[in-house]
Amino acid sequence: MMLLRVAVTARFVSSRARLKQTTSPSPTYSLFNPWSKDFSGSWKARALLQSAVYAVGIVAATTLVDSYFFPQLVDKPSRYASRKEMKLAIDELCAAFPGPNDVSTDPDTLRTYGFSENSYHPASPHSVVVRPKSTADVVKIVNISRKYRMPITPYSGATSLEGHTSGFESGSICLDMSGMDQILEIHESDSDLICQSGTRWEDINMTLKEKGIPLFFPLDPGPGATIGGMIGTGCSGTNAVRYGTARAEWFLNLTAVLPNGEVIKTRSRARKSAAGFDITKLFIGAEGTLGIVTEVTLRLAPVVPTKVAMAQFPDVENAVSAVQEILNTPYGPHIQCVELLDDNMMKAINTAGLVDQPFPVEDTLFFKIQGDPSSIQNTSKAVRSIAKKHGSSRFEFASTEQEADDLWQNRKYALMSTLAAYPGTRCWTTDVCVPVSCLPQLVYETKKDLAESGVQGTIVGHVGDGNFHALMLFRNDEELSTVNDLVHRLVHRAIALDGTCTGEHGVGVGKKEYLIEELGEGTVELMWIIKRAVDPDNLFNPGKLYPASKKSEGVPKK
Repeated sequence: MMLLRVAVTARFVSSRARLKQTTSPSPTYSLFNPWSKDFSGSWKARALLQSAVYAVGIVAATTLVDSYFFPQLVDKPSRYASRKEMKLAIDELCAAFPGPNDVSTDPDTLRTYGFSENSYHPASPHSVVVRPKSTADVVKIVNISRKYRMPITPYSGATSLEGHTSGFESGSICLDMSGMDQILEIHESDSDLICQSGTRWEDINMTLKEKGIPLFFPLDPGPGATIGGMIGTGCSGTNAVRYGTARAEWFLNLTAVLPNGEVIKTRSRARKSAAGFDITKLFIGAEGTLGIVTEVTLRLAPVVPTKVAMAQFPDVENAVSAVQEILNTPYGPHIQCVELLDDNMMKAINTAGLVDQPFPVEDTLFFKIQGDPSSIQNTSKAVRSIAKKHGSSRFEFASTEQEADDLWQNRKYALMSTLAAYPGTRCWTTDVCVPVSCLPQLVYETKKDLAESGVQGTIVGHVGDGNFHALMLFRNDEELSTVNDLVHRLVHRAIALDGTCTGEHGVGVGKKEYLIEELGEGTVELMWIIKRAVDPDNLFNPGKLYPASKKSEGVPKK
């Protein structure tokens, strides 16, 4: 037994010796190995080389761990233009657009374009403002943006309230589309027209009226809004109860410049199409993050005679109940608009001095009833009867067309009336939308919250589709902080009622923090997947619309 152990041990020692001899480093390698006793360098060189190898190993190991446990931290945002590159980009823009007003770097202009008096979200000035006149101009600007990796923010009517047009903090090109405001073609027999994206919706309807064409474009957001901005925010307006929103079929096709400089047209001018994806809808509500819309084909509606009526109620619940019943009758299709102005809004209109005779201060509905004379007459009787059934204390019609226009303007200029009624204040305007049956609860809780917080405010709403706007006033930073908290609570209440953080203002900077709560992590990530595919360098309006999520840190992966 002892002899066997000795034999095995001898064989093992012999094997190790042969292995050591086989694997021992060559003399040349040993001279350069900082761990070898034969290293030819000084002790300082040995320590330096060993430290370098350790450092590389630590970095590699850290990257491996991060890529496994924290993948979102590894995919850093792509680098944007340095100051030197921005200067080169601006110089190239000036050379490409030599006109006296084509390019501006005036500091006051950059600040004006980057900030809004009616938005209180984080904002930055732009680095340069460029004013294109055609799709080809936009392509030139986009290609310069790509060359120097300089972000682009579209701008036109400047009526946005959620920070959509603010500059990017590292520097950005502001693409002022307001000069692209031409109506290119009118096809009366097809009930459509083609226009540039900087055209204002009011100018379109005025042009059609002046030409004697009995058609109009029914989407009617705030005064001054342009077609491109309306597409970007997915707007609607007072006519939504009858004609729907931007997500209906009012935009038949779009011409857009993509982040890679390519120009696409989303579909033909046919009234309907089943050919492939509805790419037009991809740009509606995308807020300029997927492409720059330059031309649009709009579907038009026939002008129908209307009559304006006003009804006043003891509270919002009674008013909304009346609207629900009216819309569910055979006369509902003849209701073009139905707008709610709360008692505080009516008081503001009176105080602002914008009406010849003051209104009673009660929760009020404004109706537009449309149709031929007999339809208007029958619908008016039904509306009056239902309003009375729900406690209406006053119901009257505008007696003349001018009186009807004046009455409706009180609704369209609610913001101006609110500010005029409370001199020295500023106004934070926000909107939410809920199922119509939930609107009374939301309005009641919001008015209660305003009163308990000591904040003056008014409420106006498209009550026919559950969308309302809260106009909250403040005078200083302390009150602004209180209003900010009120806005957060309002949005959370709306989402809790199966509603949305925005009915028509869009997301921008101000509402993107609510999207995961409203839409869910998966839907938000799908939005990011589309964004990364179309704009991998995140050059189009970065920092807007897309919230950070667990799967994405807030900037598309390169």
